[in-house]
Amino acid sequence: MMSKARVRLPSKAKKGEVIEIKTLINHTMESGQRKDSAGNPIPRQIINKMTATFNGKEILNATLHPGVSANPYISFFTKVEESGTFEFVWHDDDGSTVKETAKITVG
Repeated sequence: MMSKARVRLPSKAKKGEVIEIKTLINHTMESGQRKDSAGNPIPRQIINKMTATFNGKEILNATLHPGVSANPYISFFTKVEESGTFEFVWHDDDGSTVKETAKITVG
């Protein structure tokens, strides 16, 4: 049910610089509280967790709840000391995951 996620961060930074990382994923974030036109409850299906790692080290671990709106946007800051690769993973209630990576050069 998830589509491609989008990640925005600078491609270059200075050593020790704090950068902002912006992420967004298209998802309905169905809370399980609504009913369809026949009056039947629509099952809950949300992204329940989002993680971010840099060169294999965890830098963000967020738990999401049904109150989060559709198309969750998460922005955070981190300090970079070396070049490397960020990996972002979104976990859906149905067990599926979406992964996205982004590289940064520190010099």
